[in-house]
Order: sequence, then structure tokens, then C-alpha cells
Amino acid sequence: MKILVIGAARGIGAALAAQAVQEGHSITALVRSPEKMSPGAQDMRMIEGDIRDKDSVSIAVAGQDAVCITIGIGPAFKPVTVFSEGTSVVVDAMKRESVRKLVCVTGIGAGDSRGHGGFLYDRIVFPIFLERIYDDKDIQERIVRNSSLEWLIVRPGFLTNGPVTGRYRVITDLTGVRCGNISRGDLAHFILKEMKSMSYAGQAPLLTY
Repeated sequence: MKILVIGAARGIGAALAAQAVQEGHSITALVRSPEKMSPGAQDMRMIEGDIRDKDSVSIAVAGQDAVCITIGIGPAFKPVTVFSEGTSVVVDAMKRESVRKLVCVTGIGAGDSRGHGGFLYDRIVFPIFLERIYDDKDIQERIVRNSSLEWLIVRPGFLTNGPVTGRYRVITDLTGVRCGNISRGDLAHFILKEMKSMSYAGQAPLLTY
């Protein structure tokens, strides 16, 4: 497959790009700072640009089989718009280029997953450091849902640098659920598998152990 990873310089995006290259897929990485890419980046096509830049996004999207948005930012104390603005640019480019498969990583606290992180996360960490981010991720999810693309929203639990195990829960009904941890490697494992099958298309599962 030809896969575009937006946000491949670190975290989930870096894990996804590395696993995809190992499987023999053709990876394009849209990154703001190519010099921050990890070893192995020479096996990828690199495009320098911001997710909100229409020109670089259009170049990156063209000819792809699937696109994954994995961007993230640190704690925010002012309103955030990068997730919604960037996703809107990506969706428009995908429609122009007739690219159908979109996987978008949001997180615990987006949409109906809000309130499923446990007391410390929901009552302290989220309202102080993350609420402005997730207000924008709510808009991001709505853009994806309304896109008419073949989409999947992935909401990871609390991320770790643990190994790839291939053993995790994919939860679509959050009734009574409090999320736990998930390694970035296992999250990437799920995303890559879904890009081939899209068996959870049109859904927003929570990934956790």
C-alpha cells in the first residue's frame, strides 16, 4: 500500500511509519521538521510541511491508498484549532485526489469517550491541561464523520513506549468502561491492520489493554 502518515516524526506516527516500512509498504511522511525524523527515515518519502498548508498536503495526498493523521501537541491553555483546521485541509485534498481511506487518531476524552479516563484524568488532568485540545478534537471528529470518506477514528488510552504485543482490546461500546494503557507500537499495529481491512470503518473504537 501507499500510505501517508501525517505526524510521522515522533510518537504514534513514527511507530506506524516504521512498522509499515518493515511490512514493505510505501510510506510518505508529511512532517514539519524532517531533521527530527528517526533512523530509517531514508526508507520513506519525506515532504516538509504543516497539516494546515493546502499545497504541501495536496502534494502528499496525491497517489496514496490511505492517509493517517497522528498529529499531537502538548498541554494547551489557549483555544486550539490545529486539529480541526488541519483535518479539514486533509479531507478536502483527499476528495480532490480521490483517496478514500482515512484513519484519524484522537484520544480518550474526544466525543463520547469523555469521562472514561478515571478520576485523576477526568477531574484534574483533563480540565486543566487538555480540555482546549479536546474541544478542537471534538470538531476534528465531526469533520471526519461528515467527510463521506471511508473513515476510522482511533482513540488510544494512555500511551506508553511498551512493545508490540498484538494483544489489546478494541472497544466500541464504552458503557462502564474506564480506559487503561496502550503502547504506541500496539496502536500502530492496529492502525496498519485496519488500513488494509477497514473492518472498523465508520466507528471510533477505544484501544486499551
